[in-house]
Amino acid sequence: MIYEPDPTYWNNDVAYSIERTHKLTLDKPCIIIKIPFDRLGLDENMDQVVLSDFALREWCDHIEALNELIYNRSRSDKENGAFYCFRPTNVVLQRNASFVEVISEKWYLCLMITVQLPFRNNDKAMRMLCKMLPKEVEKFIAKFDLIKLNAAYELVKKQNMIREWLKSSDYCAFIANGSILPRNKDNSGPLEGALPFTSPEDVEVEICGLRGMGIKHGVTVITGGGYSGKSTLLDALNSGIYNHTIGDGQEFVITDQSAMEISAEEGRSIKNINITPFIKWIPNSSAEQFSTDYASGSTSQAANIMEAINVGCKLLLIDEDRSATNFMIQDIKMRSLIKHEPITPFTERVRELYEAVGVSSVLVIGGSGEFLSVADQIILMDNFVPKNVTQEAKSLCEHDKPRERIPLTKWEIERKITTDHFSSYPQGSGTEKLMVSTMGYLMIGDEQVDIRGLYNITSHAQLAAIAFLIRKIAISNQDHLIFLHEKIKKALEDMEREGVDIVFSSFFPGFERWLELPRINEVLSVINRMKHLNFIQIEHPE
Repeated sequence: MIYEPDPTYWNNDVAYSIERTHKLTLDKPCIIIKIPFDRLGLDENMDQVVLSDFALREWCDHIEALNELIYNRSRSDKENGAFYCFRPTNVVLQRNASFVEVISEKWYLCLMITVQLPFRNNDKAMRMLCKMLPKEVEKFIAKFDLIKLNAAYELVKKQNMIREWLKSSDYCAFIANGSILPRNKDNSGPLEGALPFTSPEDVEVEICGLRGMGIKHGVTVITGGGYSGKSTLLDALNSGIYNHTIGDGQEFVITDQSAMEISAEEGRSIKNINITPFIKWIPNSSAEQFSTDYASGSTSQAANIMEAINVGCKLLLIDEDRSATNFMIQDIKMRSLIKHEPITPFTERVRELYEAVGVSSVLVIGGSGEFLSVADQIILMDNFVPKNVTQEAKSLCEHDKPRERIPLTKWEIERKITTDHFSSYPQGSGTEKLMVSTMGYLMIGDEQVDIRGLYNITSHAQLAAIAFLIRKIAISNQDHLIFLHEKIKKALEDMEREGVDIVFSSFFPGFERWLELPRINEVLSVINRMKHLNFIQIEHPE
């Protein structure tokens, strides 16, 4: 029997648990600092995600202070030593860098850090771990600001009230007056000196005491000249699926949480999906069960929309600059000229998409009037100031030739995958492979998944969590067929309940230690881009 000593050390009532980050980085341990709730004056009933998020942001300043004390510009971190913690973006998410744990009925706030121990300098390493770190933790406890924490809690409470209001209303998004939509250079906050958002009076609504622009279910077109703020508005709506922190400028930009930004993604892999609502036929292939390793702009955008509907998305965000032109529109002259056109442009389906399956669209359109006649609401951005021009735009369409009605289509699809190639082991190898590159690729087993077209992944830590989650599903599955929705939903519920870290494995080098909870939308989007998987469509009886 091998005796494993408990790697937890106590300084007064604060616990320090030390573990390996990875077997190849023994000089860079992971330390979880556990601070009792009563030391911080915390209430056990408080929202744990809000508390953890707030604590992590405050803790970052203390890590910076520690590094300033030991920084030596003539030496690398490996020689000199350094403290690291996760620096979150401005969205409130569940993470493994800060969480709540109950040990023997006592509640603790846990902060995770990694420490680069100085090379061949045991005295300094001891000083860093045994003196400097506990001293800084005590400073963190002493400075812990319950008033600021309460403000963060009240903000999220109000944001969630607006989200609940949206669910039972005619609206899918809300932008409060005074919001700062343009971002600064590194996208970490509001652009200094930017014009605060003001809603056009005729589309202004009041929600939970806040006034701003409401975007109704249906089809909304955002238009305007170049550099007028169209794409900035769409990016803000895209970011509004998550709650933002105080001072971000977009605290009250609230969007339906199922929303997805959709674009053309030339070169992506598509496996067995019905794209007939948009592509009627494809030479030497089947549009009902379409598969390709290298999709065109139009087939990729068609597949992206069908997959989004499949995952439960109720709001599509589409920018024409990121779209395939022939997928989006086809004017009357081109219709007359091209007799055998396999593509049914998005203009022909966007209303049906809402009326038949309840999926709304917000479209940024600057170059074509084709969408004006099918839109419910048209917002003109004029130098970052929005104006409601719905009536004016509709009057321009009065003399348009009525469109020929196209037959209604079938939108519902469901797919499952066979487990034959769903593995984190490359074929013929006894060692798992899992990696996330900074170039926008996720590697698992034989798969190299291009995820550059997924605009809703908030950080490298969220992508790492997706990688570990997919790997966990792949290795734990015993069935021949996997119903992906059920598997992923269950895994995400487990992560939410037991902590994001339950999917982490220290077996894989090259990963930073941080994970953020993803949505099911992005997990499925990554799986949908795998080239070696075998998808099977499930037919539902009419």
